Amino acid sequence: MTLHADDTQLYLQCRRDDMASTALQLERCLTDVSHWMSANRLELNADKTELLWAGSRRCCLSLGNRGPKLQLREGTITIVPINDVKVLRVTLSSDLTMDKHVSNVCSAGFYRLRQLRRVRRSLDKESPATLVHAFVTPRIDYCNVLLAGAPKATTDKLQRLLNAAARLLSFTKKFGRGLSQVMHVNLHWLDVPERVKYKLVTMVNRPNCLHGKAPSYLIDCCTPISDVVSRRHLRSASHRQLFVLVPGHNLSMAVGLFLSQVRLPGTACATNCVNRC
Repeated sequence: MTLHADDTQLYLQCRRDDMASTALQLERCLTDVSHWMSANRLELNADKTELLWAGSRRCCLSLGNRGPKLQLREGTITIVPINDVKVLRVTLSSDLTMDKHVSNVCSAGFYRLRQLRRVRRSLDKESPATLVHAFVTPRIDYCNVLLAGAPKATTDKLQRLLNAAARLLSFTKKFGRGLSQVMHVNLHWLDVPERVKYKLVTMVNRPNCLHGKAPSYLIDCCTPISDVVSRRHLRSASHRQLFVLVPGHNLSMAVGLFLSQVRLPGTACATNCVNRC
């Protein structure tokens, strides 16, 4: 369970054969949350409650749109599974790919560049760079750690957006040469794959994931190869490399329920939540 100011997120993991029982467990948990909200002068906003069944692309294709639905308030409200949800401005798809999120980032970024291109010649030298760093590059770098291990076809979309921003600042034509030198030497920009790697290195080193001083969900992902019994004899164990656990392609599924609540008038917002689910 994850709690935000006005949103509550519930996550469960199950096998594909156990999806029906998992849906019933979610309904009971959601009923408990709804009762707690009513007791604390809050109301569950069913219109903004979303259900997402996530898994491998093969599981999603075999499942289609036949994922179990949720029945709330004795069947008066039905929550139908959807293909993607937005969590903290990041679009998560049911097949756990970042294609939809990258497409949204590129669409918003190119829109900003088109607007900026119209007034480019009316601005001084520093203003276009300031606007690009305010509206384009932050969108590329926001939560880009999720792109670690993504296919090159996905990161290439963001790279084209970054190239367009560099051409705008340097007055380089679309098929002009020397764009790589402009980005790396003049603008001091990294390519998208390197930006992702830099963010990963920053997350591992800055919160001291290797020394046990970071949150547990980060420490669990940072296991040195020298600590793995079956890999201690490898040459990479002496290079301070980390062991990456790659999940197998099994029949497991994950379900996420994204709730939204509204505050009733005449009361303060509560900060606790039920633990019965």
